[in-house]
Amino acid sequence: MNERELIQKCKENDYSAQLTVYKSYKDMMYNVSIRIVKIRDEAEDIVQESFIKGFEKIGQLKEDMSLGAWLKRIVINASLDHVRKQKKRIWIDEEKVFVKEEAEEIEIDEPEMITADRIKECINSLKEKYRIILVLYLIEDYNHREISELLQLKESTVRNQYKRGKDELM
Repeated sequence: MNERELIQKCKENDYSAQLTVYKSYKDMMYNVSIRIVKIRDEAEDIVQESFIKGFEKIGQLKEDMSLGAWLKRIVINASLDHVRKQKKRIWIDEEKVFVKEEAEEIEIDEPEMITADRIKECINSLKEKYRIILVLYLIEDYNHREISELLQLKESTVRNQYKRGKDELM
């Protein structure tokens, strides 16, 4: 069954089609959510709720949009909403962007020492405002404008937070 047929079956509330969609996308959606919320149980709950919301609103899925991209957007929005509710984080809106001189290239003598787990650990150790922007930009492939819309920040703030987060990560 191709994606269009699967979507049509889901619109008809076909349980087996919904289960197929869930099994196909659950791991990817979990990975998206855990990178934002950092807590396993909360990410699992967000994914479950996002699939329910997605199936309820699947009639709104546009013909030209992929199901995976649409579900990913729902999960990202739900994850960001969760972070906002949990932390009631106030994002600093910075008018001025201070440009630091480019950091010197860091030479790594033993590249095998840097593992994927080490990179995840470093990203997770960043301040939340930097971590979320870096995850959305570097991993989820959103651009600065899209991130500014998602987080309801000025694009210049997103660019500045991205630069600072990247500098901290280095």
